[in-house]
Amino acid sequence: MSIYQHFRKEEHAFIDQVTQWSEQVKKQYSYKLLDFLDPREQEILHSIIGTKGEVKCRFWGGFEHAERKRAILFPEYYEPEIEDFELALFTINYPRKFVKLEHRKILGSLMGLGLKRSKFGDILIGDLDVQFITIQQIAEFVRVNFHQVGKTNISVEEIPFRSMVIPNEAWQEITITVSSLRLDVILANVHHLSRQRVTPYIQNKLVKVNWKIIEDNSYICHKGDTLSLRGYGRCMIKAIEGQTKKEKWRIVVLKKK
Repeated sequence: MSIYQHFRKEEHAFIDQVTQWSEQVKKQYSYKLLDFLDPREQEILHSIIGTKGEVKCRFWGGFEHAERKRAILFPEYYEPEIEDFELALFTINYPRKFVKLEHRKILGSLMGLGLKRSKFGDILIGDLDVQFITIQQIAEFVRVNFHQVGKTNISVEEIPFRSMVIPNEAWQEITITVSSLRLDVILANVHHLSRQRVTPYIQNKLVKVNWKIIEDNSYICHKGDTLSLRGYGRCMIKAIEGQTKKEKWRIVVLKKK
């Protein structure tokens, strides 16, 4: 039985990478530290590595409920410590009285430094404090080169993790009935939009499923998928409860408030 049959086609390349990493740990008999993974990648990695084989895995993103986490693959003899994940926490100094920094603009400006998304963990936005997590390897580069978010001049300072702002995210559970499990149909129903309104977002690469850009309106969604629509936030398909007598799908969705 092929391992690929349990995953979508677009996930096969990541599966191959996980297999290579696992073989590397077996041959070298030492641990391997990965960059930040999104929740779907974490799920795939954990399902492939499992807990009973020669290679094990552990995740950490700076705090218990972090969304993006680094992973360590390690042989049985090794026991990872928090320090092994090599994380750095930064706070952003900006004119708080006059400016409100947005997650999207912060991330865009970080990407503008020429670094991959996998080098950064969660962006934490409190009432006033704005922080982000990186891998230690690039901490000095970020400190020296990150001076602007959008048109706002900023400076950054590395701080200890005990000073972290822990986000308090609220999710609302809703039940909707949809004609199909297509991406455009679900997004339209969740956000009270027409399918015609949703289509340009998909075509302009403003929609993601499991943190990957999807440009196909007819993309079929499944239980556990996280959907994001630029400007409207995220939702997660908690359950697909089956079809009604009128052959419509009843699904339970968690929508970020």
